[in-house]
Amino acid sequence: MMIFLMDLWDSVRGFIATGGDVLLLVAFVLFLMWTLMLERYFFLNNVFPKLRDDMIANWNSREETTSWHAHRIREAWISQAKQQLNARMLIVKTLVAICPMIGLLGTVTGMINVFDVMSVQGTSNARLMAAGISTATMPTMAGMVAALSGVFFSTRLDARLKISIEKLTDSLAHKE
Repeated sequence: MMIFLMDLWDSVRGFIATGGDVLLLVAFVLFLMWTLMLERYFFLNNVFPKLRDDMIANWNSREETTSWHAHRIREAWISQAKQQLNARMLIVKTLVAICPMIGLLGTVTGMINVFDVMSVQGTSNARLMAAGISTATMPTMAGMVAALSGVFFSTRLDARLKISIEKLTDSLAHKE
């Protein structure tokens, strides 16, 4: 097991060395994005059901649910639940959108390395130019993979949040 972890760590270090320092930024943004998404999944599955049940119990215990005042209370509770569910989702979506841009930053820095090598060594040293091209392509690939994983899971999470709000709204029955 320890040898496997050491080999894995060596592979990660080699990947980062191949792609340059921008890969560290991609890794940080990816870690932050997934931390926030996992927190939202935890909230949705573990915390929100209790809040929802308490809200439904409070609504059902009301004697009067048909007045204008009762409707405004219902709307306020639904709005609070929606706000709690959607907390930090804008940050997640922003991080998803930033990932490809950080990858492009890696492309730019890698191409600057290629042009730097060409200006110093000339165009005859293909090995040094290949290192710069690798530095240009690795962050782009990593940024796109990070963004794709974020798009897929944040879209699923967003749909589940909307369904939870709709179910809560349906559970707080009111009469016109």
